[in-house]
Amino acid sequence: LEKAKETTFARFLYALGIREVGEATAAGLAAYFGTLEALEAASIEELQKVPDVGIVVASHVHNFFAEESNRNVISELLAEGVHWPEPIVINAEEIDSPFAGKTVVLTGSLSQMSRDDAKARLVELGAKVAGSVSKKTDLVIAGEAAGSKLAKAQELG
Repeated sequence: LEKAKETTFARFLYALGIREVGEATAAGLAAYFGTLEALEAASIEELQKVPDVGIVVASHVHNFFAEESNRNVISELLAEGVHWPEPIVINAEEIDSPFAGKTVVLTGSLSQMSRDDAKARLVELGAKVAGSVSKKTDLVIAGEAAGSKLAKAQELG
């Protein structure tokens, strides 16, 4: 049970169920703001500075934290011991990495690390990790038994 209380800031944000906030957006918010306190205090304009966060998502995030009932649930979760490691705040513009500013999709089984570890490492290197392939995808990392995502990437070129 104690192990279940350990998470990452990005996973915690995603698990809150904020409308229009998927895993990639949660990771972007976590990387940009670094702390729950900074995110809670962010204005709609500040939220829109996060890559791929527009007015709609920014409004949903801002309104979520403006609701007292949502803040109470967060306080209760933290009081029960839900926690994550100290933040590593990343500015993709300051990172010298071939992944900086790139949209990356993972597919198939990864042999060297877990998918969550791979996502976290890519974010540290300045990448945005997406869940599906689109025209905006810059790179697909394909492990064993890669399927439809790899096929779609090849189709899109």
